[in-house]
Amino acid sequence: MRFKAKRCGVLFSPPSIVLIYQHTETKKVRKRIIPVRNFSKYSDYSMAAERLKNHPRHRDYLECVSQSQLEKLHIILRDHMQGFSLEHSLASFHLDPDEDLNKLDDEELTRKKGQMDELFEKNRKRKDDPEFVYDIEVNFSKPVLEKCSWDEESDDEF
Repeated sequence: MRFKAKRCGVLFSPPSIVLIYQHTETKKVRKRIIPVRNFSKYSDYSMAAERLKNHPRHRDYLECVSQSQLEKLHIILRDHMQGFSLEHSLASFHLDPDEDLNKLDDEELTRKKGQMDELFEKNRKRKDDPEFVYDIEVNFSKPVLEKCSWDEESDDEF
């Protein structure tokens, strides 16, 4: 790996990915603007990100940029092409624990699940981690249960 990515961003006009990277041998910091071609408001962001990451001209520079990061940048570009603000796009990446995921369309649900998986992997404790404890005992307070009519036993059921 000759290049180490420092920051990524988007440029709306023309649609481009901006990469701030450091050359590992010379330690010089550079900026590379990578145009996003053949991308419209109807394009599949994951395929476009994969195509850009595997492009021979940009492969070395984008090697240490994760696929999910490139997908997020493409989503921001696509949202801008659809007329959404940058704030709207960034808010769509925020995980809200009170949000009803049943009301989301398939694409948004996939995006949210990907974020949850990423967060899970970040917080996951493995056997090799110094903070790993095999057997944890936790006492939870008893929840207040609401009584319902169908919870009560009835003698005439059987």
